[in-house]
Amino acid sequence: MNQWQERKRPVCLECRFEFDRYDATRDFLDKLGEHSEATQRFPDISFGRTYVNITIRPEDDRPEAQLSESDRAFAAQIDALLG
Repeated sequence: MNQWQERKRPVCLECRFEFDRYDATRDFLDKLGEHSEATQRFPDISFGRTYVNITIRPEDDRPEAQLSESDRAFAAQIDALLG
């Protein structure tokens, strides 16, 4: 998870994925969509032609919630979609 940045306010993990071509971006988004449906975890996503920004917030939605190992594992699973 070397690309992921942990933020304290608001508490989240953020990462930007860059691609050479739109079709590679689209393929990644499709894989991410399938993975999100399978795991029922839905990160915040913004994207352009050759990039995807992903923000993972704690599963626990209480104001004092912190990132968990489950959140970090989900980030690692997203990284694995690139392989």
